[in-house]
Amino acid sequence: MRSEREVSEIAGAVEHEMPVARQMRERFHARPVADRTFVAVTMTLATAILILVFGMALALMSQSRASLAAFGWHFLVSTEWDPVNDQYGALPFIYGTAVSSGLALIIAVPLSLGVALCLSEMAPTSISRRLGFLVDLLAAIPSVVYGLWAVFVLGPWLRDVVEPPLSRFLGFIPLFSGTGASVSMFSAGVILAIMVVPYISSVCTEVFRVVPQTQREAALALGATKWEMVRMAVLPYGLSGIVGAIILGLGRALGETIAVAMVIGNRPVISASLFQPSSTLASVIANEFAEATSDLYLSALIELGLVLLLVGLVLNIAARLLVMGATQGQRA
Repeated sequence: MRSEREVSEIAGAVEHEMPVARQMRERFHARPVADRTFVAVTMTLATAILILVFGMALALMSQSRASLAAFGWHFLVSTEWDPVNDQYGALPFIYGTAVSSGLALIIAVPLSLGVALCLSEMAPTSISRRLGFLVDLLAAIPSVVYGLWAVFVLGPWLRDVVEPPLSRFLGFIPLFSGTGASVSMFSAGVILAIMVVPYISSVCTEVFRVVPQTQREAALALGATKWEMVRMAVLPYGLSGIVGAIILGLGRALGETIAVAMVIGNRPVISASLFQPSSTLASVIANEFAEATSDLYLSALIELGLVLLLVGLVLNIAARLLVMGATQGQRA
């Protein structure tokens, strides 16, 4: 006969050696019915999102088989886009997408952080709420309205006021060489920056507002100025949220179509100058999809959509890794 202690030890050992899946299953069934239903529904919805993403990728791959077979990996590095001779390459559009989005972030991130810090740290509550509403209102404006405004107002203003001094004083840099134009990479980058500001600033404002007030008070009690308090207590605490907001804005810039197509010039070339026309992955699809007259032409445009989807996935994965690294650094 075994003692009760030995029996309990054996039972504990068996339970410890029980497969993980079985333990999870038993814990799941031990929950109330409402909890089990909630878990099942949320898992189903999360799985449906993954299935939807993979389904989109598979559909794009299936529809772009002709282009994949004809050009292979050369499609990504080729600069030739000639629908007449059925020769297609995505590099000019990848370049235009990357440069316009990068320029938009260079302009929008400092402006968005300034707006967020003003709304969360500097402005009184009554003013902060009204300004925050106006900033959020920018996100509700349709992109075609931004495009029309850029064509008739922003583009000519940049061409006549901003680009001439940049070309005069910084023309030795290839980015600012050449003569200005109202439709150019520079105009597209500026309009994208204006469009992503409300997204980045809104997220950053909420991130800064959840910083514990005790951190601010501790920094001020140690003799820190307002800026030192923000730099040492607020910004480090919200670093992961700031990175997430920036990636959200980048995703918005990458996928923007109508406004960019109206002001970027839609020329499939790679130019070092920001004052020259260019094109993006989204704009070329919007401009030429209805005019695709051959199966290979249509397949090449769909492959551009596949490239844009993959770029978005890679950026989101990179953003997640950056957030994890920033969070671990804060904990350390």
